[in-house]
Amino acid sequence: MIVNIPALPFPLAWEDAVEPPSWQVTDTGLEATAAARTDWYVHAPDPVNHAPANGARLLGPAPEGDWQFSARITVGFNGKYDAGTLFLFADESHWSKLCFEYSPDGQAMVVSVVTRDVSDDANAWVVDGDSVWMRVSRIGEGFAFHSSNDGERWEFVRCFGFGVEGPVKAGFGVQAPEGEGCTVRFSDIAFKQETLPDLRDGS
Repeated sequence: MIVNIPALPFPLAWEDAVEPPSWQVTDTGLEATAAARTDWYVHAPDPVNHAPANGARLLGPAPEGDWQFSARITVGFNGKYDAGTLFLFADESHWSKLCFEYSPDGQAMVVSVVTRDVSDDANAWVVDGDSVWMRVSRIGEGFAFHSSNDGERWEFVRCFGFGVEGPVKAGFGVQAPEGEGCTVRFSDIAFKQETLPDLRDGS
């Protein structure tokens, strides 16, 4: 099933036909509910017995060239590691997600995961409230993650590359690895086919 979001210049689809229990395209963007005990993560100490790759991801073929993709993410946190994410997918072994996630300490956090066979997982900072802006930028062969409290000034999270050639899909993900599910709203969705001029000046 093809899903069109007006702010995005490419169609999306639920990867592997894994749809969340409920979802809808809304006047402000997208709302989706993560199913219980769903995730995408490859635990480095034990990559064989890793978390199930069953989280719902709504992805589409991002255009060639540089671009900036952003959204405001609001999560109804219920359980540990509940999250709404901006997701990038090169292939089954190379993917990443910029997460607004509920920590084991009961705090909303900006978290990033970059997977090249195994997942590199890094906490950034705590967010006050249940909503934050996230942005993924493509710059040449690399990608940059940023987060913002107001959608105006952007704080640098990390820059990385997958180390593989080929097209990359971009979109949204929802997860509830240890809980019974959570509802995520993606609003203020924007996509610009422009090069991000500076990683660290707040732009």
